[in-house]
Amino acid sequence: MKDQGRSPKKRTGGRRRPIRKKRKHQLGRSPTETRVGDTKLKTIDVQGGETKVRAISVDTANVATGDGVVSSTIETVVENGANPNYVRRNIITKGAIIETDDGRARVTSRPGQVGQVSAVLLDEE
Repeated sequence: MKDQGRSPKKRTGGRRRPIRKKRKHQLGRSPTETRVGDTKLKTIDVQGGETKVRAISVDTANVATGDGVVSSTIETVVENGANPNYVRRNIITKGAIIETDDGRARVTSRPGQVGQVSAVLLDEE
């Protein structure tokens, strides 16, 4: 995973003086907040001549069940540990719990990085 420059703090908590300003390759991008809705993808160029597909909005998920993988329609976001506010805004991130046709599932992929939602069906107890 790429870092975005050296930390301004030492391991001991002391301050480290910056060597230089950030370089272009060290800059980060604003997060892609993938929402529930009609599928909309965006391709971006990344370093090394590669590309990434970002999911702006999605309506289906590849859900792994005990039998195999099925494509299921996403209804809503039930829980999101990254940010409770994301539940109200229906934003999907890795680790979010979504309600699908097949039941509740936990998202295992990073939709803003890979452009699709993969999830694992949760055991209903």
